[in-house]
Amino acid sequence: MCCSTSSSFYKHHFPVYFKSNSISSRTIKPIIGTRFAKCTPSDNATDILELLKILPHDLRDKLVMESKRDQLLEVILDLGRLPEARFLGDTGGRYLRDTEVSMEELEFAENAIGEIGGDNRGGITGTLHRISAVRSRKGVVVGLTCRVGRAVRGHIDMVRDLLQFGESILFIGRPGVGKTTVMREISRVLSDELQKRVVVVDTSNEIGGGGDIPHPAIGSARRMQVSKPSMQHKVMIEAVENHMPQVIIIDEISTRAEVIACQSIAERGVMLIASAHGDRLQNIIKNPVLSHLAGGVESVTLGDQEARKRDGRKSISERGGPPTFPFMIEIRDRHYWVVHKTERSVDALLRGEKPLVEVRKRDKGMKVTIEKWKIED
Repeated sequence: MCCSTSSSFYKHHFPVYFKSNSISSRTIKPIIGTRFAKCTPSDNATDILELLKILPHDLRDKLVMESKRDQLLEVILDLGRLPEARFLGDTGGRYLRDTEVSMEELEFAENAIGEIGGDNRGGITGTLHRISAVRSRKGVVVGLTCRVGRAVRGHIDMVRDLLQFGESILFIGRPGVGKTTVMREISRVLSDELQKRVVVVDTSNEIGGGGDIPHPAIGSARRMQVSKPSMQHKVMIEAVENHMPQVIIIDEISTRAEVIACQSIAERGVMLIASAHGDRLQNIIKNPVLSHLAGGVESVTLGDQEARKRDGRKSISERGGPPTFPFMIEIRDRHYWVVHKTERSVDALLRGEKPLVEVRKRDKGMKVTIEKWKIED
């Protein structure tokens, strides 16, 4: 699947003009040396027992015996409400008992976790689990979301070919769709298999797990922790200036300062792998902060002659400059991704047209198939 140069890749995968209504489909062949053809939990899946230790004894015992324990997503503990578990594939939650959560139980869990940061997130040392707190107006913890973190391998097959070219990639998706899981595996593959110097800027220890020693799931990538979310952009720049990475990986770009930091890093020739919340590329374009990652949007006033060619419109929106991320990937779900060549898709959307994309899916046998030259609805 790999081409010899990035330019030949663009030509082959993203032609300048759409010349046919036909859809071309192909299957990505396994790459020699890849051991994981399916999305499977890593050998550390038993880390879930560490999460159960912070729960009340009766809930812990019930979940240890739960037949769907491997599909557990999160446990919700809210003061005065019934404790709830949520499982992969279920549309709703499941109550774990018929008595409400007490303040003593919340205090026990909070003490077992240790420090909860200023962003109301904490972790369990040596694991990928994330604990998020809900506080009262007085700052007291009155609720906990105990989310299971698993190192899942196999997602990389959806994007491995794009990593060969060293171009920056932004992953777009709604919360919980698996963006962080994907970037965790990309960290491992880039550092261990492709021998890149990778630095993970890890706000709230989302990617590398709790504790000072990174979880093995990120391979030999180095991890820089962020003391509080407002400092993420500074640590991003520090990573470039002090540690000479070839790749920087960041989760959840959201502020103007972080966008500017991304632009600065890209200008220095460092590959960026990052994520942002949003369902589609259109959400990024319409966001006044994040749109700069796609090149920015500016209004252009037309002359009378040009306006007549455009149905009398005197102003149009155009991309302001080159995108920080040449590729943007919408993760619709874990097995359905849409790949955009950013500048062409943005230009098409601003003209009111549907962009030309690659649609990547997994079939029932977990093989990745690509539909190219497709106009995505």
